[in-house]
Order: sequence, then structure tokens, then C-alpha cells
Amino acid sequence: MTPTGNIIRDAWVFGIIPETETCAGWTLQGIQALYDKVSEAWEPYGLLASRLPPPLRERHQRIYEKAVKQAKAAGWTPELDDDD
Repeated sequence: MTPTGNIIRDAWVFGIIPETETCAGWTLQGIQALYDKVSEAWEPYGLLASRLPPPLRERHQRIYEKAVKQAKAAGWTPELDDDD
């Protein structure tokens, strides 16, 4: 659930890259270019999943639910520690 992971998942949501693309081995410049495309795709929706049209909202929900489930299984917790 890293910022780069969120960029990649959002790119999947908007169909910028296929869901099979993990971006492993990509350069920083490649990730930055992807970030720029994702930011542009989000613009009409104010960065809010609730404003996405139904097909995109459903894809967003499916992708993020799967990611959260996998992250939790790997030990990730969404709560911040007091030290964070």
C-alpha cells in the first residue's frame, strides 16, 4: 500500500496499463510519467472514487479490495502507530 503501488493500481483502474503490469524494473522517469497520466485521468473526478462512473468505480473497488486483502495478509495494518 505504497504511493507507487497506488499509482499503479490507479493506472489499472483507468486502463492506462493492463492489470498484469506490475511496473517491476521501471525507471523513476517511467513511474513519474505514469503518475502524470494517472493524475490527468483523476482530474475530472476530483480524486474521489465516489465520483467515478459506475464501471470505473466498480473496477476501483475490486482492485483496491484485493490489494488491501493481500496487504493485510502480508502484515500491513492501516492504523498508524503513535510514533508515525
